[in-house]
Amino acid sequence: MRVRLVVTFVVVALISAVTATALAYRDARTAVLQRTQNAAVNDLRERVGVVAADVDLPPDERTLARFASKVSEGIGARIVVVRYQDLSATSDTLAETEGRITAELRAAVRAGSGARFQRVEWRGEPYLVVGLPVTYADGDRRTSGLEVFAITALRAERDDTAALLDSVRAGIVPVVVLAAVLALLAAGTVLRPVRKLGRATRELATGDLGSRVAVRGHDELADLARTFNETADALQASDAELRAQEAKARRFVADVSHELRTPLAAMTMVATVLEEDADQLPPDAARAARTVGAETARLSRLVDDLMEISRFDAKAVRLNASVTDLADTVRASLALRGWTDRVTAELREGARAVVDRRRVDVIVANLVGNALRHGAPPVTVTLAVDDGGEWGDGGEWVVLEVADHGPGLAPEARERVFDRFYKADAARTRSTNTETGSGDRADSGDSGDSGGQGSGLGMAIALENARLHGGTIEVGQQPLGGAVFTLRLPLRTGEEGE
Repeated sequence: MRVRLVVTFVVVALISAVTATALAYRDARTAVLQRTQNAAVNDLRERVGVVAADVDLPPDERTLARFASKVSEGIGARIVVVRYQDLSATSDTLAETEGRITAELRAAVRAGSGARFQRVEWRGEPYLVVGLPVTYADGDRRTSGLEVFAITALRAERDDTAALLDSVRAGIVPVVVLAAVLALLAAGTVLRPVRKLGRATRELATGDLGSRVAVRGHDELADLARTFNETADALQASDAELRAQEAKARRFVADVSHELRTPLAAMTMVATVLEEDADQLPPDAARAARTVGAETARLSRLVDDLMEISRFDAKAVRLNASVTDLADTVRASLALRGWTDRVTAELREGARAVVDRRRVDVIVANLVGNALRHGAPPVTVTLAVDDGGEWGDGGEWVVLEVADHGPGLAPEARERVFDRFYKADAARTRSTNTETGSGDRADSGDSGDSGGQGSGLGMAIALENARLHGGTIEVGQQPLGGAVFTLRLPLRTGEEGE
């Protein structure tokens, strides 16, 4: 904007200077030539009036020559040509006059009764030629037949106007420089508030809701700054209100989850006793006992998930990291839940990294449990090490892929699968008989019947655990169908912890 403003100022100043120069040159040239023309006409008329009284008509060639010489002496030794019918005489016999006195001027003088003039250029030099018919002085306005022409050089006038043009041209450069300086000053004055407003806007965009700009003056920029401050005030107030509401919601979830744990513990104990004695109960009572046990376990897992999410939101989660063999961790996670025979594992041996083993177990349980519950066999778990070639960042990553051969996830479901409580009803089919086992957090955003429905928090918890390690989880689609979840964790091998 500064460049455009300066260029605009300079262009306007240049156009103004050129226009003023052209007008000044035209007016000066016209004034100089007009003055010279008037002086030449008046001088010739007065001198002819004085000299013509002594001329006898009809004159001979000698009389014409004497007449031309006297007229020339009286008007500053200009070249004078006198014509009478076929006779002609020149004050300077060596001067060439035919090229300077045009036929148009002769015809105009012969046909008129007053002075006529014409500017001509001869051999590269400008001249003013004034023609005048000699009339009788006794009141008879008839011409005497004498025609007098005076040739005046306009070299001095041309040089004067050229010098004026040069001086005006020389003044254009300072004018343009001055315009550029004024443009820079104006640009600084105008753009300084704009820059401040832009800086405050960027600060606001990065999360600094306390960013404000000083309001000075009463112009449009001041109105803009005032509007920005009002908008920032409203945004800050809304943000504070939202944060307060979010904090209340988090405290509510945490409090509710905490309060539910005590009665749930009692319910779980009673449900366990009922399930153990279910074989001794009537069929309907046994089925009810098992249902109560399953739903109590599911409610307990939901409360645990809510507590975990609350800890993530409160930034109260810390890693208990140590050097861990990831292949052993994945095998132990599958064995703990009885999935070893249902999952094909291709694990890179010797892949060791500094991780929180319990949280990696949670991630594996959620990803594999989700594939078993909602996908179709075979379910494959692949552990590999990426040296940075795929991501191009030069670092090393542990890559864990969990793939199934089910219908996969629709594009809209893939975009929201990690959202909390999201359940894609029609995204994938599910196996109602799949149980993830004790401690499983393999809840996804997919829905199913009550026999295997997840809380909708498992994938969100898995992603939070991956981010806590500095990694991420991506979801994709296999070429032949089926979803594939890819966990990436930085391969840190030193003794690190968070």
